[in-house]
Amino acid sequence: MSIVAATDAQVAGNGPARIGIPHIVLVAALVLYPLVASDFFLTQIGGYSLIWGLLGLSLMLLAGYGGMVSLAQITVAGIAAYAVAILGHNNTSVLGFGWPWWITVIVAVGLASIASALIGAISVRTEGIYTIMITLAIATAFFYFTNQNYALFNGHSGFAGIAAPAFWGVNWRDPVPFYYLCLFVAAVCYAAVLYGAQSTFGLTLRAIRDNPRRMRALGYDVTAHKIFAWLLSGVVAGLSGVLLVWFNGRVSPGTVGVGPAINVLVVAVVGGLRHPIGPFLGAVVFVLLQVFAIDLVGAERFNTLIGLVFLVIVFVSPDGILGLWERAKPHLAQKSLRSEI
Repeated sequence: MSIVAATDAQVAGNGPARIGIPHIVLVAALVLYPLVASDFFLTQIGGYSLIWGLLGLSLMLLAGYGGMVSLAQITVAGIAAYAVAILGHNNTSVLGFGWPWWITVIVAVGLASIASALIGAISVRTEGIYTIMITLAIATAFFYFTNQNYALFNGHSGFAGIAAPAFWGVNWRDPVPFYYLCLFVAAVCYAAVLYGAQSTFGLTLRAIRDNPRRMRALGYDVTAHKIFAWLLSGVVAGLSGVLLVWFNGRVSPGTVGVGPAINVLVVAVVGGLRHPIGPFLGAVVFVLLQVFAIDLVGAERFNTLIGLVFLVIVFVSPDGILGLWERAKPHLAQKSLRSEI
């Protein structure tokens, strides 16, 4: 099954569920996670998964609610990451204006959201494979531009020595603070997407996804709604880019390459695109495979492995891991009922 077909199947899903007991249990587990996890699992698994989950969430907002599949989310995140390096501090001899971290973050996320809106303005008049190809072309062009431009992006080397801020007596790159920082940003974005999906704009966007002609006939500005969705997804992707550059301590063309662009789509599709929690589930699977399976199959075969996992999950369940769980719940409930009898 192709990526487009898998995505179309997920886009047709239902609206988001309301926050309930499962969310409370999940939040409690995530908050208590540092009590049982080592520093490695806090940052390399926990924090990194949340960052990739945010990237997937930005795509889910577009594809799940708007029916627009983008391969330029890592580009938007990369713009924010480069802005942090250029406007803040780095240890290269290129730029580094030394702005305060909070101003740098605001400007970086603002630039990312504007860039996302511009990408949306270019691609919203297309559908399906054409949107994918346009956003892929933009992502590829940005990769080569950063690789060849030395005056602004420092070329192939990029920027290094980018430290997370330290305030309130806390170094926010230390394992526990950084994990909680990622968790806080992810929780705020997740709640905002849930709330936004049930707002007037969210309902309108999903109606445009299902029948744009009817919505246009009713007087809605379909193009404006889609571009605004791109703007909102840019905010989420921009925040993930800021966290990513603080996580790595550097940013280079490899950060925004075609491989990472496709990985964002893999993360979102594997987890399930019809609900905001799906990208975070996919991110956990992706990061665990990247961290542990790479030692078993080798770095050169990792893309083959993740591709096989992607194909298996999508073939079994077009809704990804979330779809598998939804299909398993009736069987589990039936087994529980039989055991009680």
